[in-house]
Amino acid sequence: MGKSSDDKAPKGHSRRDMFKLAGAASALAGSGIAQAQGAPPLAAHREALETLTSAEAEILEAFCARLIPSDATGPGAKEARAAHYIDRALGGALASARETYRSGLMSLDAEARASRGAPFSALDAQTQDAVLTEIEKTDSGFFDMVRQHTLQGTFCDPYYGGNTGFVGWDLLSYPGIRISVSEHDEAMNANPAPVRKSAYDFPMFDRSSAGIADRIPAPMDQAHMPFGIGDAKNGH
Repeated sequence: MGKSSDDKAPKGHSRRDMFKLAGAASALAGSGIAQAQGAPPLAAHREALETLTSAEAEILEAFCARLIPSDATGPGAKEARAAHYIDRALGGALASARETYRSGLMSLDAEARASRGAPFSALDAQTQDAVLTEIEKTDSGFFDMVRQHTLQGTFCDPYYGGNTGFVGWDLLSYPGIRISVSEHDEAMNANPAPVRKSAYDFPMFDRSSAGIADRIPAPMDQAHMPFGIGDAKNGH
């Protein structure tokens, strides 16, 4: 988050670099998003909420935006609509975390109001980082859960509500799912042409199985995540 947080990262690597490494593992565990050519389309307005209240969503969006911030090198979790992914998932695969999100987000906002005199979403970025650093110490379970879900929402297949405009795959320079590989691609003399499709846009993938995945409980902690997902330590 702020300067002190970036000091935790390996020298020469930013917070975004660390999340890109974790996101790459998440991307491989998922499927089929593509690299954009030029600036990707960004969501101009918040999508209709499916699970969270308006107040909760506002806090969560500010939280996600500080975990993978937008900067001069490109967009982050805000543009990827990671909070929308979480909101949607809380009505399905992440339903068991609904109350944890409610209490955690309200506690975060209460801490910001008590210690900084304003709602969390109204604070400047540096002050938000300071508040999140405190929350990471006092409620690490909630902080880590939001962090993992923000990674999922930034780098997931867009079918699940995140990675809007393929911005997460852009961060990784991932060209998208390849049904076949040409001789030119195999030569690896240039970046392959991007395929900007969800895995479920291909006939070989069954959307009914995606629906099942949207309903079954998802891993709630890093110990139960697929190998590599959420492994960037202290990357906020």
